[in-house]
Amino acid sequence: MNKIIIHWTAGTHTPNAVELKHYHYLVDGEGKVHRGIYKPEDNEDCTDGNYAAHTGGGNTGAIGVAMCAMAGFTSSIKAGNYPITPVQLEACFKLCADLSKKYGIAVQNIMTHYEFGLNHPSTTSRGKIDIVYLPPYPTVKSNEVGGFIRNKIKWYLQ
Repeated sequence: MNKIIIHWTAGTHTPNAVELKHYHYLVDGEGKVHRGIYKPEDNEDCTDGNYAAHTGGGNTGAIGVAMCAMAGFTSSIKAGNYPITPVQLEACFKLCADLSKKYGIAVQNIMTHYEFGLNHPSTTSRGKIDIVYLPPYPTVKSNEVGGFIRNKIKWYLQ
């Protein structure tokens, strides 16, 4: 495994069957971590169709972590009825730090789905908006979210 890609599900605060199929780990609104159907190692080879398909064009070698949240999001003014919660966000940071340590993934290889799409514009991940807004930290601009997350993960690694 060589990268972690962080998502929001655009759903409620509870994982559903579709989400459990597409992400390796999901963090619910109360901060509880749920394991998806597939293990991270299933994404070492995505040619067999037996893997968590979380990032168009970027699944191979990638661990998919998602926060169950953001249904109805349209902008920072309208975050929907299921915004990312503070406890959920912290649990996500800690989980990513633990996965980084377990799999030897450098913090600079942890990114949001949005960042992956920016860096790989020829993939279907181009234009994805997860994660461009953090409700618990409304002053963090969309282009700063990834760096903010990586700094928090570094703190958990210390």
